[in-house]
Amino acid sequence: MSSALKRYRVMAYIVGVMLLILVLVAMPVRYIGGHPEFSETFSPIHGACYIAYLIVAFDLGMKARWSKPRIVAVLLAGAVPFLSFVVERRVTRDAEAAIRAGA
Repeated sequence: MSSALKRYRVMAYIVGVMLLILVLVAMPVRYIGGHPEFSETFSPIHGACYIAYLIVAFDLGMKARWSKPRIVAVLLAGAVPFLSFVVERRVTRDAEAAIRAGA
């Protein structure tokens, strides 16, 4: 489970940062500045990273034996700005405790 946690943490940060860039930079440049090029390039990259996040988060959830609602909540956390950082800390704390307990 340790390697699954590391993959999840990396993807949670990548998706979180990319979502913030998309929401705080790319979309304003597109809709306020009238230049859609950055968001047209950046959005598919973020989408691909989010798909990777979904895969690694689901993998961690299966290995950690989370309930279905918890898995869904963690998966959706990557779609809300700032929330992936908060959820990543909680997931890491819980997973590290489970690893120490020998689960």
